[in-house]
Amino acid sequence: MTSSVWHPFTQHGLREPIPLVERAEGAVLHTADGKSYIDAISSWWVTTHGHCNPKIMAAIAEQAGKLDQMIFAGWTHEPAEAVAAGLREIMPQNLTRVFFSDSGSTAVEVALKMALGYWHARGEARHRIVVMEHSYHGDTIGAMSVGARGVFNQAYEPLLFDVATMPFPAAGAEQAALDALEAICRKGDAAAFIVEPLVLGAGGMLFYAPETLARMQEICTQHDVLFIADEVMTGWGRTGTLLACEQAGVSPDILCLSKGLTGGAVPLAVTMANEAIFEAHWSTDRAKMFFHSSSYTANPLACAAARANLEIWREEPVRERIAVLAKRQAQWLDKLGSFCHFDNARQCGTIAALDLKTSGEGGYLDTLAPDLMAFFRERGILLRPLGNTVYVMPPYCIGEDQLADVWNAIGEAVISF
Repeated sequence: MTSSVWHPFTQHGLREPIPLVERAEGAVLHTADGKSYIDAISSWWVTTHGHCNPKIMAAIAEQAGKLDQMIFAGWTHEPAEAVAAGLREIMPQNLTRVFFSDSGSTAVEVALKMALGYWHARGEARHRIVVMEHSYHGDTIGAMSVGARGVFNQAYEPLLFDVATMPFPAAGAEQAALDALEAICRKGDAAAFIVEPLVLGAGGMLFYAPETLARMQEICTQHDVLFIADEVMTGWGRTGTLLACEQAGVSPDILCLSKGLTGGAVPLAVTMANEAIFEAHWSTDRAKMFFHSSSYTANPLACAAARANLEIWREEPVRERIAVLAKRQAQWLDKLGSFCHFDNARQCGTIAALDLKTSGEGGYLDTLAPDLMAFFRERGILLRPLGNTVYVMPPYCIGEDQLADVWNAIGEAVISF
C-alpha cells in the first residue's frame, strides 16, 4: 500500500520501513504483520500508565455519549472544571489559574504570551525571554525561538525572535552558568526565564542537579523575572516525582503540562499561572483580555481522559510503581554503563540514558541513530536514540521481563556497533 502520509521527524528519502500499528496494550504495540514491539520510550514520552488503560478508555467512551466538543470561550463543561480542580489539588499552590490548550508546544506559546502580557499590562518594557543552552520546547514559532538554534530550526531562522541564553549547567560548571543567568537578569529587560527542569530531553537527555534549579529560581525572584517551568516531558513522574520542580522545592510562576496529562491517551495541555499573572489580564476593558485560543481548547473527551488520569494518581500506587521502575532502571544502568563502549551513563527517576561511542560527530544527526533504530526494531523494541544517545523511558506498567528484553538489546547493540 502506498501511503500519502508525511511523518514527523522522518526523512522519507531514506526509505526506512514504517510499521503499521493496529492495537496496543500496556507496554506493547501490535502491528498489522503480526509482530509486537515493546514501547520503551512511551510513544514519545506520553504514555504513563500503559496503552489503552481501561480506566482512561472507559472515561473517554462514557464522555463520548454525552458531549464531544464545544466552544470554550465564555462556556464551560464539567470535565474541564473537574480537571482544573484536580490540578489545583496536586500542583504547586501558588498556581491558581488553569488555561487549557492542546499540545506541549502550544502550552509553551501560551506561557510566553502570558509572561509578555503580564509586563505589558503593568506598563513595563520587559520583552526579553531567557533560555537555557541546548533546550527544546516545541516546534511552533515561539517554542522554536526559545529552543536551541541549529538543525531543528535553521531553515526557519527568519521567523524566530531573539532570546538571551545561559549556558547549560554541566557538572563542574554550574556556578559559571548561574553567574551568566544573573548577569542577564541584572540588565532589567528580562520578562521571563523558561527552562526544562532537571532534564533536557531532545537536547540529548542532559541532566543537572535540583540545587541548580533552585538557585536559578532564586536568581529570577531576586530580579523580578517570571520563572516558567516546561514540565511537558518531565512532569507526571518521569523524574521520580510528580513534577521535577518538587525535587528543588521550586514553585514556578507559570507551569506547562501536557503528554502524561491524559496518561498519554489523547492530546491535551494546560498552562498554569499564578494569580498575579491572571490579575494583570483582568479588566472591564475587552481589549485587555488574554488573546489566545484554539478550536479544541479543553475538548471534553480529552478532559475526561485527564480526569481519569488524576483519579489513577489519587487511587492507585503510581508513585510506588515509579519507584520500582526507577530501581530497575538503575540496576540495568549499573550493569551496562560500565561497558567500555558506553559513555556518561546517567539516570533521573524513570529516565535512563547512555551514550554509545561513535566514530561520527555525535549529536542528533549522528549516522548511528538510523542503524540503531533498525537494530532495535528487528528485535521487537521501539527505541528512538537521540543520535548516539540511547535512552529508555518506558510506561510505568512495563514488566520486569519486558524491561530486561530492552536492556539486553542495548547490550547486544554494543557488540554489533
